Amino acid sequence: MLGWIAGIAITTGMRWSEILTLRRNQVDIERRIVRLLETKNTSPRTVPLSKEATEYFRQALNNPIRPLDTDLILFGEPGKDGKRKPYQFNAVWVRLKKKLELDDFHFHDLRHEAVSRFVASGLSDQEVSSISGHRSMQMLKRYTHLRAEDLVDNLDKLATIDSLK
Repeated sequence: MLGWIAGIAITTGMRWSEILTLRRNQVDIERRIVRLLETKNTSPRTVPLSKEATEYFRQALNNPIRPLDTDLILFGEPGKDGKRKPYQFNAVWVRLKKKLELDDFHFHDLRHEAVSRFVASGLSDQEVSSISGHRSMQMLKRYTHLRAEDLVDNLDKLATIDSLK
């Protein structure tokens, strides 16, 4: 499940808490959207899904070991009360980071990377903010990490002065 969680995070920019609490009725594979009801800033939002993100959700929804007693997409074992809780991936995450020697890598870095990719792909600040749920452009800018190499490619796409004559 960790692969699906990380894939969803990097392709949607969703927070881990938003991903883990998703229920099947919030994901519309046909329309390629996810409806987030509870977010950090308390405003519901609808997240559009790329083809890649849709495939991660399709795989998670079709999990062959899905128990009948939960509508959570990413489910854990039943608690003491007998109810299933969201999948808790922290132990696996920590072991994987240690194995890959990524001590300073945090799950939230996937959100930063997603936002940077959205911007680098040419989406406007307003479009990126709509997807990520950032309320202010100031906060959105803190999340955006553009690579100089990508900027060079974008500059090459601009019309040259000679072509404007």
